[in-house]
Amino acid sequence: MNRARTIFWASAALLVYTHAGYGVALAVLDHRRRRCHPDAPPAPAEPPPTVSVIVAAYAEEDVIADRVANLRGLHYPPRRVELIVTCDGSPDRTADRARAAGADVVLELPRGGKVRAQDAAVERSAAEIVAFSDANVRWAPEALMELVRPFADPSVGYVCGDVRFVNEQGDNQEGLYWRYEMWLRALESRVRSVTGGNGAIYATRRASYLVVDPIMGHDLSFPFNMVKRGWRAVYAPGAQATEKMVPSIEGEFRRKRRMMSHGWPIMVRGGMLSPRGYDPLYAVMIVSHRVLRYGSPFLHVAALGSSVALLRRGRIYTVAVALQAALLAGALAAPALRLRPLLVARYYVLTTASLAAGLWDWLAQGTRAGWEPAEGTR
Repeated sequence: MNRARTIFWASAALLVYTHAGYGVALAVLDHRRRRCHPDAPPAPAEPPPTVSVIVAAYAEEDVIADRVANLRGLHYPPRRVELIVTCDGSPDRTADRARAAGADVVLELPRGGKVRAQDAAVERSAAEIVAFSDANVRWAPEALMELVRPFADPSVGYVCGDVRFVNEQGDNQEGLYWRYEMWLRALESRVRSVTGGNGAIYATRRASYLVVDPIMGHDLSFPFNMVKRGWRAVYAPGAQATEKMVPSIEGEFRRKRRMMSHGWPIMVRGGMLSPRGYDPLYAVMIVSHRVLRYGSPFLHVAALGSSVALLRRGRIYTVAVALQAALLAGALAAPALRLRPLLVARYYVLTTASLAAGLWDWLAQGTRAGWEPAEGTR
């Protein structure tokens, strides 16, 4: 029983820490840092750096013209920005519509996956900064200027912006989670460097761009690899973008399951777990935000199993079992009752399960480099 107690308290403590305690710890570190070293944002470069904005597209004929028009309307000197649409074996008229809409360069490539399409566009670019986005995203007018501003600091190699999910209907609770995630990202950026990015709006120096395994997307592989190479990876909250959210919680489960089939290879064999190149603080951040977060399905199983085994050993274990049972019952009842607390419970249970499902998919059948547009996001 001593072993069961150890498992229960360790797994419960790690769950509370990775989901809540880590944010509190970051906030304390950030408060202490700002008292000693008040923020002094770098002055923007004059003239601003040349930028290639790269949109990797597959089967995006319905949205690519609007995407090009949105990027053409950004408040950035037109002669210093180049728009490249790189088509990853698109089976439709994406390339033709991108040209007609005014893209500077349109690359038509055989199907090889998003990462290889991005690599080809970077190879084509001669700009100082390469910025990336998806075809179904919209950038605010000042987004590009705000995205490149942190590069005035020569230590910065990677910048990600602030993506906000919008959806006029549906029951997905991703927006609630994502606001918390953006808060953590802002703290990480100020304390050291971010541990993850997003595909909607990010940029690197042309000199710091990394060619990675085609199944290992940039969102997770770039930040920690930048840090290992001596760069900082930061968050620019003023670089704002919006993206249509998957309408349903079940759709979000499938999206995150697909994402994690790419995420687990990065963690297991892509170098994230190797301490080489990390300073102690960033190593703790990687463990806190990534390793423990992705291991949370297994921590939940350990907490549930050990608390059931300890039911007769104390009231605290009875309460623990009751709370976990209530979470699962709420998740099951959500489709019928559709109350916000129950929908949040269902979102949490399914997205936590998606982490384990993504691992299963990768181990059982491998991960393809190609991707399909997420349902309901176009």
